[in-house]
Amino acid sequence: MKIFKKPFGYRFGKKKSMSDGLWSKCPKCSNLIFNKILQENLKVCPKCDYHFSLTCWERVEMITDKNSFDELAEDLSSLDPLEFAGPKTYQDKLKEAKRKTGLKAAAIVGQASIQDIDIALGVTDSRFIMGSMGSVVGEKITILAERAIEKKLPLIVVSGSGGGARMYEGVLSLMQMAKTSGVLSRLKKNGQVFISILTNPTMAGVLASFAGLGDVIMAEPNALIGFTGPRVIKQTIKQDLPKGFQTSEFNFDHGLIDMVLHRKELNNSIVRLLQYLV
Repeated sequence: MKIFKKPFGYRFGKKKSMSDGLWSKCPKCSNLIFNKILQENLKVCPKCDYHFSLTCWERVEMITDKNSFDELAEDLSSLDPLEFAGPKTYQDKLKEAKRKTGLKAAAIVGQASIQDIDIALGVTDSRFIMGSMGSVVGEKITILAERAIEKKLPLIVVSGSGGGARMYEGVLSLMQMAKTSGVLSRLKKNGQVFISILTNPTMAGVLASFAGLGDVIMAEPNALIGFTGPRVIKQTIKQDLPKGFQTSEFNFDHGLIDMVLHRKELNNSIVRLLQYLV
């Protein structure tokens, strides 16, 4: 009688799994990518060019010269003016977001340099309550723009907000659209440059305010960019939407944005623009 032996390391009823933290699965093509290779490729899938989300600190590291970022308004943190309560209270959501991200708000802002050109840089982080714009995010963008005006610096803001204005703060959140738009108007009157970089997703009140007001608007490939999501629009108008609706490429073809850039091209493109415009 032939005896079949179990392979070394085999456990009946259990699948052999890869070590946690070593591999990532591409959401677009399902390719398994060794994390070291993914990091070296700026978190872009080497097979299909899918752009993974980056944290705000990864963005800073990618865009700026090493150790050049000097953070502003780092201690600002949201209050709970409406004492909002649902299945979770707003305070609980804030505590969870702070624990998860190590941030105090959905944006960081500061002064930095890119290839020795001084800039004012802001980055939103979608991990913190979808990167939505509450009073602190609006205040931070305003402080950053005021620093750019004071120091005569070009302003760059990288947006990744799927939440728009933050409903938990009511009208105080909606007011940030007007406040950020107002300070950017002052920047423009001062003859200074504002480059807006849109990433996946950039939606709603953020797009309808500071993110949509760049002198030059760049976007990463296949980012979702719009005011209301395509599913809600389709349900409302009861019609099928065009192929690629609200992607970076669709918006570029229809004149909303100026450039769609692979992540590897971003830095050199920013520098060329600053050399030309500043």
